[in-house]
Amino acid sequence: MNLSITFVSMAKKSKLNIKVFLRLLSYWKSYKTLFFLAVVTTFLLAFPGPLRPYFIGEMVQKYIVETQNPDMLLFWTILVVVLLMAEAALRFLSAYFSNLFAQSIIRDVRKSLLKHILTFRIKFFDKTPVGTLITRVVSDLEAITEVFSSGMIAIAGELVMLFVTIGMMFYTNWVLTLLVLIPIPLLLYATRMFARVIRKSYQSEAIQVNKLNVFVQERITGMSLVQLFSRQKQEFEQFKEINKGHRQAHIKAVWATSIFFPVVESLSSISIALLLVWGALQVEGKTSEEISGQFGEIVAFILWVHMLYRPIRMLADKFNILQKGTVRAERVFAVIDLQDNIQNNGELTECDFNREIKFENLYFAYTDEDWVLKNVNLTIEPGSTVAFVGATGAGKSSLVNLLGRFYEYQKGDIFFGDQKLIDIELNYLRKNIAIVLQDVFLFSGSIMYNITLGDKSISKDQVIEASKAVGAHTFIEKLPNTYDYEVGERGGVLSTGQRQLISFIRAYVYDPHILILDEATSSVDNESEELIQNATLELTKGRTSIVIAHRLSTIKNADKIVVLDKGEIIEQGAHEDLMKLQGYYYTLHEKQFS
Repeated sequence: MNLSITFVSMAKKSKLNIKVFLRLLSYWKSYKTLFFLAVVTTFLLAFPGPLRPYFIGEMVQKYIVETQNPDMLLFWTILVVVLLMAEAALRFLSAYFSNLFAQSIIRDVRKSLLKHILTFRIKFFDKTPVGTLITRVVSDLEAITEVFSSGMIAIAGELVMLFVTIGMMFYTNWVLTLLVLIPIPLLLYATRMFARVIRKSYQSEAIQVNKLNVFVQERITGMSLVQLFSRQKQEFEQFKEINKGHRQAHIKAVWATSIFFPVVESLSSISIALLLVWGALQVEGKTSEEISGQFGEIVAFILWVHMLYRPIRMLADKFNILQKGTVRAERVFAVIDLQDNIQNNGELTECDFNREIKFENLYFAYTDEDWVLKNVNLTIEPGSTVAFVGATGAGKSSLVNLLGRFYEYQKGDIFFGDQKLIDIELNYLRKNIAIVLQDVFLFSGSIMYNITLGDKSISKDQVIEASKAVGAHTFIEKLPNTYDYEVGERGGVLSTGQRQLISFIRAYVYDPHILILDEATSSVDNESEELIQNATLELTKGRTSIVIAHRLSTIKNADKIVVLDKGEIIEQGAHEDLMKLQGYYYTLHEKQFS
């Protein structure tokens, strides 16, 4: 499944995906206590604010306008300060519990997402850029965090505050309330238009963020290639175009915001203007005592108007957070729901791997029926060394990758003795197979970590013993901090030969029953090749070994050489026997040594 196509099609949807949103909401069940505390504190937060204008209005009316009573004025002032302190405390608790709730959920989702990604077949990673997956695991999940911390619960709180404010206004003076609500329909219309524009901008932004991450990740990883071919200027021009698209996606949101918030302020001012006009009309022909009787209400309503428009404005902002989070969640759930993993239906956890390996009528294709391997029939004797040779694309690596079930074959079967490969439990199978690849990958940690891969059961003494066995101990001892030496990203501070030797040590300490060497000496110098040849001899002792090699000099002593051409076995036998045939292998040998 091509994820890039899926994500683009998602971005074309213009409405909030209710199904995805409800799926997000379902995560609250894992943290009911935190959710309850966040909801309660947010609900309580909706009351101190609307009550404050009422108390201020009463205070102004009774103890400033009507009677000058310093003691009562001080009491009401203290009451207002207490309300402010209560509001501040509730705001802190609401923000704390909401964010703790959100981070707890996102931690679980991120763990679930990465755990699922780790089960995917190699075919998935062949098609999906690394930058795309980084965006899913990091950026997209951060956007989803805001759905819980600043979106869902905050919207509920703003709605409650809105209803409490309107209720207090109607309780105080229903005529004034209707008056200040006149601009509200215009505000609701503006909010709807703003939400529509901002939703599209968030969808565009999600696509542009993914493009930017993929581009930057690939160019930094391939920096040596960029510099080697003097592509700095061209790559920078491409980056400028992608960055321009990213900027444009954000500008649409900024443009909508720059229009919407002034509109909200203008409508708020209109409500206050209507309030003042109404007040001016009321004073006409009345005594000063009659005029002063409504002064406190006017003060309270001016404060309420600001509180009335704030929740509506915030609702638009919070809804946009929901939009952004839902768009990102849809992309994350697309990965979580993707079933592209090897089906681990095998139940055998006890198998004798020191038996012959048989390939019977095997067919394999990466796509449809474009066969990479066709009708492969082969027997590998236990404890023997078998070499695969052939032109690039002949199917050598594909054949050995099937043994580790990194890919699934479509026809035929592979047997260990009389046990089918697919009947063996996947983790158990892979613990008994080690593969040393041509392009060795090292993590940005110590040499010790890259050998043991964090397995605490492997001691340093075992590592040193393995290093001496494969001839790598000498060069490691010369490094600063020896086995604790940091190799850098992808092992970049080590030479190709040194990285290859570390991969041999890694295979040695795991003591596999079956060893696969894939072009292990194809890109090293002569000195390193000699070390690796010695390491190969040590590593292949007493175990079934499969070697893929372009250099035919490295496989002359193999028990069997299998020649592949266009996915089919065309010759097999010992070196001397194949040379006598003067067929395909003989031709390859003569070309290399002529």
